Amino acid sequence: MSLTKKEAFDFLKQSPLGAVATVSEHGKPEAAVVNLAVTNDLELVFETLQTNRKCINLRRNPRAAVVVWHGDETLQYEGIADEPDEYARAPLLKIYFAAQPSAASHQGWPGLTYFRVKPRWIRLSRYDSSFSVRELSF
Repeated sequence: MSLTKKEAFDFLKQSPLGAVATVSEHGKPEAAVVNLAVTNDLELVFETLQTNRKCINLRRNPRAAVVVWHGDETLQYEGIADEPDEYARAPLLKIYFAAQPSAASHQGWPGLTYFRVKPRWIRLSRYDSSFSVRELSF
């Protein structure tokens, strides 16, 4: 049985944090935990400062991997990141601030930017007695 979009959405909706992995200029993996929000299209939204490694890396190479977890369940997510312009960003920020209310106070921070990651592949793994691994590709 394959993973459904609804199951992936429900899992991500419960996930306020995730580890975002990017690739450095020299091909090294780099990861950071970020506040996350998910759209109905399974896009992930997060904020970062433009001076942070993840921002620099994603501007050069937009491929990203994200992992979120609940107990013995993990969701792996691979996708392509972008920095939406002001028109595309507005509806994403509504979703982001609904999921991360305290982040609304960050809006005035110098150098703050927002990324959206569009999914290419998602895997939900359960490691309890009902072990399962299910995937969803786009």
